[in-house]
Amino acid sequence: MDVDSLGIVEVTSIASGVELADAMVKAASVELLRAATLCSGRFLIYVAGDREAVETSVRLARGSGRKLAGSFVISHISPLLIAALKRSEPSLPGEALGVVESRVVSAGLDAADKAVKRSEVRLLKFVSGQGIAGKAFFVLGGDVAAVREAVNAAEEALGSRLVEAVVIPHPAASLAAALTGLVR
Repeated sequence: MDVDSLGIVEVTSIASGVELADAMVKAASVELLRAATLCSGRFLIYVAGDREAVETSVRLARGSGRKLAGSFVISHISPLLIAALKRSEPSLPGEALGVVESRVVSAGLDAADKAVKRSEVRLLKFVSGQGIAGKAFFVLGGDVAAVREAVNAAEEALGSRLVEAVVIPHPAASLAAALTGLVR
């Protein structure tokens, strides 16, 4: 892949950011360099590739209807910067991912418990409070139907404490690795 541009998108919701990162990677031939939370409870996405692909990916984010804190495309990026941002990403089995974001940690823990008890899914990650504005979010993995059922259980448990929940049926391998902590 000819890498000369970097796309940066900051989303105000973690769950929306996860869904958007997946869509951005699928919209154009870009490499996902980062998909992670920020301490403000936002979600940061870096994609790299040729200028046209990166612009297509970032344009999708801008037109998604999701609330963005910012988005940029930097062309003619230094290869040294790209090298510093890259990391090796182990592949994960192609399974659906569910991301559930809660306004409070205690409710998020309760919802995660109910989700894994309702359906045959794996709890891949739970992030609580610190660095994400007191919110919590968790990532579930499994087949699509099981993840949807588990996410529905979490949504019911959270009620008004739900920020957002998404199910990604066939996530990009790089996004799955980033979300589950296999890459930073």
